[in-house]
Amino acid sequence: MADGRHHKLVIVGMSGGVDSSVAAGLLLEQGYRVEGLFMRNWDEDDTRCTAAEDFQDARRVCEELGIPLHRANFAADYRRRVFDDFLAACRAGRTPNPDVLCNREIKFGVFHRHARRLGADLVATGHYARRVDGPRGPALHKGLDPDKDQSYFLHAVAQEALARTCFPLGGMRKTAVRTLARDWGLVNHAKKDSTGICFIGERNFREFLGRYLPAQPGEMRTPDGETVGQHAGLMFYTLGQREGLGIGGRPGGDDRPWYVLDKDLERNVLVVGQGEDHPLLFHDRVEVSRMHWLTPEPPDLPAHCHARLRYRQPDQACRVEDAGNGRVRLLFERPQRAVTPGQSAVLYRGTECLGGGVIEGRGRIARERERTAVGAGA
Repeated sequence: MADGRHHKLVIVGMSGGVDSSVAAGLLLEQGYRVEGLFMRNWDEDDTRCTAAEDFQDARRVCEELGIPLHRANFAADYRRRVFDDFLAACRAGRTPNPDVLCNREIKFGVFHRHARRLGADLVATGHYARRVDGPRGPALHKGLDPDKDQSYFLHAVAQEALARTCFPLGGMRKTAVRTLARDWGLVNHAKKDSTGICFIGERNFREFLGRYLPAQPGEMRTPDGETVGQHAGLMFYTLGQREGLGIGGRPGGDDRPWYVLDKDLERNVLVVGQGEDHPLLFHDRVEVSRMHWLTPEPPDLPAHCHARLRYRQPDQACRVEDAGNGRVRLLFERPQRAVTPGQSAVLYRGTECLGGGVIEGRGRIARERERTAVGAGA
């Protein structure tokens, strides 16, 4: 090929799933030299993670494609760089997102370094995202398929790693990917997509977490202080949660479902209320820490853009202000439901992912203005 791509070695993160398999096949069609690398990130024998089965699927696919497959164990790195942070956040009553840390620290961290030791010029993954190179360097953009776009989980990746990464599926829809896998006769063309985090698998979340952190049961109370039930431990609940609260009907009460409104860590109280539109579920001011910008230079603040506070959430218009010490403040045009500390706030301008950080707190602009006005009047 005239462009010399066939001289470059691309190592593909092979998970055993259909996405990474098709990514490897597409790179072969484009004339690259391709090798696979399967990584194991969890080593406990009693886990229900499907790593052994996934490795066999990856091995068979690589045989079908005619490419070598390497294998690496990053379990120690995963425990130190991802799982310890996950436990610390749960201990603090937060709702962490280990997939974001896994991408930054493992898939685009130790995996990249290992691939380079194997001689890789580039690394590829089966993520549904796009790298767009421009005068300012590489930029991360949303994948073409809105139902599969994974840019949200990649916002914390180092720009240096992004510059050495290919996303062969970024411009495709999932249906087309499965069609290619079937047409190529890949053994895993109909394999179900993996869900959740490997170290938990299909098991009960409370059962798993209880092995590492002692549960601290406490009271469920309404915002008015009325006790309406008992919780199993704040770490087992997330804001906006409806299922699993176990609050029965109350004499004289209404039939609306109960939701988690807040966590009072100091008193070990789970604050609950009725109705999916409860006012305490909505906030329009969000504090974000550990802000990571994917752009070579952070944008001038304040600035207007869009944000997602959870995966698959439609983009929400907001104003971004510098809050100092690597933090930003997001002021939303419309109040956001169930803003959850520990989750990621990711910023976009059009299809470009600008970066993101960790949600630390939430509030209400109107309330802050009222408080300021009262203080000034006093």
